[in-house]
Amino acid sequence: MTDKTIYDDLTLLGGRTELPASPEEAVLERVPNPQEDVRYAVRFTAPEFTSLCPLTGQPDFAHLVIDYVPAGWLVESKSLKLYLGAFRNHGAFHEDCTVSIGRRLCDLLDPHWLRIGGYWYPRGGMPIDVFYQTGEPPKGVWIPDQGVPPYRGRG
Repeated sequence: MTDKTIYDDLTLLGGRTELPASPEEAVLERVPNPQEDVRYAVRFTAPEFTSLCPLTGQPDFAHLVIDYVPAGWLVESKSLKLYLGAFRNHGAFHEDCTVSIGRRLCDLLDPHWLRIGGYWYPRGGMPIDVFYQTGEPPKGVWIPDQGVPPYRGRG
């Protein structure tokens, strides 16, 4: 049984919440890592991530895969979902969205290691894949391939 007072700072989990208007307004929350003495990988997959082209306002779609090896903190998953959802009406290029998400998570969590793969669906005939990583993965931690094949169209 854990001491539930360590979760007293959480403001989003367990209650009704609205989607933030922008990534900047989104609150990302963290909880202490109860397995801090063990090196392990955590993966979040967002196969229906959306944002807007900053010039045309047209929607962009991506399959995001976020892997990290936590140190003292874990990201609280509901806050991450709301943060990612806040990009829905946010205008930014693929590269900016992908790298901004990785950097914000690093600032929040100070993980041993983090990577994000942004596998963007084509618009205008060209998919753009964006990758951000904080360094070499820690030795001895199983970190599987992200498993997203290159875009091949319909054939």
